[in-house]
Amino acid sequence: MSSVLLRSRLTNLISKHNRRLLSSDVASNPPKEPLIAAQALASDQPPPPGTPESSNASTSKSLSFLKYSLVAAITGATAATGYVSYAYSVGEIEEKTKSLRAAPLRNNLPDDASSIDKFKNLLYTSAMTVPAKASELYLDARKMIEEQVQGYTEPYAEKLLPDLHPMEQHVFTLVLDLQETLLYSYWTREKGWQTIKRPGVDAFLEHLAQYFEIVVFSDYSNMYVDPVMERLDTKHCVRYRLGKAATKYQNGTHYRDLSKLNRDPGKVIYLSAHARENSLQPENGAVIKPFKLENDDTALLDFIPFLEFVARNPPADIRKVLASYEGHDIPEEFIRRSKEHRRRMQEQKQQGRLWRR
Repeated sequence: MSSVLLRSRLTNLISKHNRRLLSSDVASNPPKEPLIAAQALASDQPPPPGTPESSNASTSKSLSFLKYSLVAAITGATAATGYVSYAYSVGEIEEKTKSLRAAPLRNNLPDDASSIDKFKNLLYTSAMTVPAKASELYLDARKMIEEQVQGYTEPYAEKLLPDLHPMEQHVFTLVLDLQETLLYSYWTREKGWQTIKRPGVDAFLEHLAQYFEIVVFSDYSNMYVDPVMERLDTKHCVRYRLGKAATKYQNGTHYRDLSKLNRDPGKVIYLSAHARENSLQPENGAVIKPFKLENDDTALLDFIPFLEFVARNPPADIRKVLASYEGHDIPEEFIRRSKEHRRRMQEQKQQGRLWRR
């Protein structure tokens, strides 16, 4: 009997102990299914709206793209304009863009045209108007710029001298440089600008004015040339004075363009110490020794016999005569040829006398 009671009590104690263990396990380890369900619900929710920082970032990216696109377009247009300006003249561009500029005016539809044709014509005209107007604007701007530049680089007139009198059509034109040819100008700190005329210049001008139309052509401004010539040419042997405005500026140099003188190029002599360097027609040049303040200089007087001979015995084209003196000092070579000519003439006379005997 006592054993039965003892067994029942042990059984009750063991069952109570097991219940306590089970209740502690449940409290320390709760079920995980509700957490999994909560995560699933959270993943099904839509994303929150964009924050202000993200919208500002997208706006800045759009502005940056627009800015770089605009810079690229301007750079491309500038490069294309520069290439066209370098490769083609205004006349060529006008000819090439003639059809483009006339395109907006070509498509004139009749009044009874369909709505679709009118809409297509409107789109075409709108698309062609912008490049047509741009080409016209470019041509107008380039013409204006070239006219301004031409005023500084080209002679001020196509004919720098008036027509010769009909009674003087046979007269040769003697073009004289100023610096190192008729005079020498230099500057010093003590005295400023000094102008020294070349020895023999008075006799040279006075004598050759009987045979030539004399023109002074300088690359100095007329503000300098005119007062200097007033003192240098007191007897007014020089008919015309041309200054810097009459030269052609090219590659950093003011060139004398003798073709603008309105004279027969076969009757023009350009006498200068730099006749080969500062003239666009070097075949008309006669080179004289440059004047460097030598007191015993006689170069101008030495040229008088040659120039007088040309005026008295005018050749058909003076350029051929000057070409025959290429590489020689013209006055010395002329004297040598003159002596040779007289010697041959004397020999011919002697032979003629012998034949008569």
